[in-house]
Amino acid sequence: MATYESFIKLNGAIDDLVFYNLNGKNVVRKKNGFNKTSYNKSPTYEKVRQNSFEFGHCSKIGKLIRLCISEYIELADEALLYQRFAKTMTRIKDLDIENAKGKRSVKSGLKTIEGRNILQQFKFGSIPGFNQNTYISLGFWDKSLHLDKTLVAHEATIVNIKIDFENYLTETFEEEIKLQNNQTELIFKNHFSEEDDVLHFVALKKNSRIVQMGFVK
Repeated sequence: MATYESFIKLNGAIDDLVFYNLNGKNVVRKKNGFNKTSYNKSPTYEKVRQNSFEFGHCSKIGKLIRLCISEYIELADEALLYQRFAKTMTRIKDLDIENAKGKRSVKSGLKTIEGRNILQQFKFGSIPGFNQNTYISLGFWDKSLHLDKTLVAHEATIVNIKIDFENYLTETFEEEIKLQNNQTELIFKNHFSEEDDVLHFVALKKNSRIVQMGFVK
């Protein structure tokens, strides 16, 4: 970008130069030469296209999941939580070894033990999450939530989130369960088939106040 002195005031484009006024000064710059066709087809932009696709994918999946648990995210009271969650989706996507770079997905990343661990380790604000001693097992018709023996709560809410990664759609089912004294295993309904991609978000309450929450694998 450069300024110029002239009694003729130019505004617009001439060949590859663009003239305009910026803060009272006459400015001229060269066109950047970018066009949509080059971006979509040129090998020069291949890496940019790959990064752009994967970034957009992670952002969409992160938003889908956050919307399913929005009322709990509000309780976390963390302004930048959505940014941390987007970065978590990126970390999980990076674990995808099934697809080439530019087509890696959160879905494939979650198939790995490390990917599921990363999701379970995500902390919602100052509210504690769950360690590996809290997990979910599958029965014939139901599922079981196994709680760490050190956890003390009166009630558990389990949000089952079915994700359609290809069409960016979700379906949820929420179930509340009262805990008996020293109860460490909770049976809850298996609302989706084993072929579906399902996440489980758990919130534990004590005296009607959430004391722990997060994803459980």
